[in-house]
Amino acid sequence: MVVRIRFGKGPSIGRQRRKNRRIALAAAGLLTPAALLVALVGVWRLTADLGFTAGFVIASGLFSHWQIWVATAVLLEVCARVLVRYARSDDVTAS
Repeated sequence: MVVRIRFGKGPSIGRQRRKNRRIALAAAGLLTPAALLVALVGVWRLTADLGFTAGFVIASGLFSHWQIWVATAVLLEVCARVLVRYARSDDVTAS
């Protein structure tokens, strides 16, 4: 005995445009100034270590090191560039 199951025709699967394009561009636009501010705090900590400025707000702990601030700034900027690339990838294929 052979049992055949028939399924109805479902929605067609095709490549859809990315829906989060505007959100990705907005987040990238906010991450770049945030990266700049974090880099500025890193430079402030570095100049405090070298004795050019009076002092730094955070005296001890993880965030008292300038390397953490600079690495965070680089990470934020990389995330911003990845988001811009994600948002603009449809522009090339649509042309």
